[in-house]
Amino acid sequence: MKKKLLLSFMALGVTAAFAANDTFKVNLFQDSVIEGKTVKAGEYKLSMENGNAILKRGKESIAIPARQETDPNKAASTELTYKDNTNLQEIRFGGTHTKIVFEGAMPAQPGL
Repeated sequence: MKKKLLLSFMALGVTAAFAANDTFKVNLFQDSVIEGKTVKAGEYKLSMENGNAILKRGKESIAIPARQETDPNKAASTELTYKDNTNLQEIRFGGTHTKIVFEGAMPAQPGL
């Protein structure tokens, strides 16, 4: 009984640690505009903090207003949804039910 209880708490702790530290890798194959900010093509680490998607590449980072949602269907691969071929609207992460939604498209401003 104690062994089952201990394993249950360990499983909850591991789950909480992963949930608190959701960091995803995303590769932008083209320069993109996200919420009015131009983001250069390349590989980024993305995490959510206080209603912002934080995109990091090397020592540079950019915060963009976004929301994290749970999709009922698991994405087979990472998918990027664009509007007008340059305005990134949504990222769905392969192998997960997680997607990041950017609110709207605005004119480009300097970014990364």
